[in-house]
Amino acid sequence: MTTDEYLLCDQRIQLYSEAVHRLRKGHYDLDVPTAPADEIGRLGQALCDLAHALEARDREQHVLDQITTRMNSGLLLDEILETIYRDFREAIPYNRIGLAFIEDDRQTARSYWAKSDQPVLRIAKNYTGRLAGSSLTTIVDTGQPRILNDLLEYLAKKPGSASTSLIVAEGMRSSLTCPLIFDGITTGFIFFSSTQPNTYADLHVDIFKRIAQQLAMIVEKGRLASEITAQKTAIEKQNEELRRLDQLKNTFLGVAAHDLRSPIGTIQMAARLLIDSSRRLAPEDQQSVLEDIVRQTHHVLTLLDNLLNVAQIEAGKLQIERAPVELSRFLDETVRRHSNLAAPKGTRIRLETVPTGQGMADSLRLRQMLDNLISNAVKYSPPGSLVTVSAQRLQSGWQVNVEDEGPGITAEDQERVFQDFTRLSAKPTAGERSTGLGLAVTRRLVEAHGGQIGVDSEPGRGSRFWFTLPDDIAEKKNARAVEEAIGS
Repeated sequence: MTTDEYLLCDQRIQLYSEAVHRLRKGHYDLDVPTAPADEIGRLGQALCDLAHALEARDREQHVLDQITTRMNSGLLLDEILETIYRDFREAIPYNRIGLAFIEDDRQTARSYWAKSDQPVLRIAKNYTGRLAGSSLTTIVDTGQPRILNDLLEYLAKKPGSASTSLIVAEGMRSSLTCPLIFDGITTGFIFFSSTQPNTYADLHVDIFKRIAQQLAMIVEKGRLASEITAQKTAIEKQNEELRRLDQLKNTFLGVAAHDLRSPIGTIQMAARLLIDSSRRLAPEDQQSVLEDIVRQTHHVLTLLDNLLNVAQIEAGKLQIERAPVELSRFLDETVRRHSNLAAPKGTRIRLETVPTGQGMADSLRLRQMLDNLISNAVKYSPPGSLVTVSAQRLQSGWQVNVEDEGPGITAEDQERVFQDFTRLSAKPTAGERSTGLGLAVTRRLVEAHGGQIGVDSEPGRGSRFWFTLPDDIAEKKNARAVEEAIGS
């Protein structure tokens, strides 16, 4: 080596040493000699290449830091995921991102969120797939991301993969599946998908790994915040419903007190009239007074029965004692009793021919159910109209119907007609009072028998209320439903 060559060599080494110091301080704009192309020159070229690589990595890290900062600024999980979808293209290419969580049983994965720039999403929220036997188990076991750069080829090899089939149908051709690991446990997966094959490389795996821990922590934070928010919203709705029911109960108690006061006052006046020795009533007048007492007493007893039923239902102490009931005879007696009560309004109550046979029912509760439905039909029917009671056999028991010629019920009212303490838009036709309780109690009594209740109605065309009862054959089948209805 000549003296000039030695000095040149020494000079390059000095420049390379200075360049290393610049790199350590984050300065990547190196100006070092790379010629001649001897061993020392190649060292200079390696320094330049390293500077370019470090600069690129630093830019990537800066982008990732910005992304994680923006993600972390979101509170709820959906906000965080929208940020990921908007900003992550700066680090990893994709046309679609999906997120799935592993269920508590560790056997299934459920899709929580997905977004794509393609027109159709075939794997959306709540799509579930089994982990056992799927390729995702390898990702769980190793904790390593997986690249599939030819989804069509993968599907040809594994035609039974339902999720791959759906994602291909969305137009995706390559995917990068990354595990979300929080506190040492794989909690879910984030799926990057592209419409182009061969999109993903080890570079993208490396990028994901560099923010994997932060990403998993941010997602878990958002998930927890979303769950807390959902629970808070549910509690607020429950509290609002409780406040509404409390207000309805207060309103109902006021109406009920008025309803009790009115007939009791009438009964008191009638009784005084009968015992007033200073007056003499004709026999027909006495009969009229007594019939009025019977009607008012029936009204009071019906209201008290409903009040007691509400108390028993809410306390979970409603007792149902089923026994064979001859429906034809039972309905005939009920219709006769209500015909007398409806006579002053001119309302006729007709019983259609009922097939012979027995249903399994608590006769006391069945009487209350029919009293409520027939009284309701009379109350909302115009004077002089007809109320028809009928029953028919079903494959699983009986159906009892009460049909009126009233104003009918709107579709909106039909949705809430059996709710507790509901007052509908229709009004009684002769000034009768309505607590909005009878139909709700009837629903609970029917359900306690294992039956169903419903209404068929159109405005201006009357209403047909119906309920079903299990017969002695279907009783065992409905036993479980009965227990659940009583306990509800």
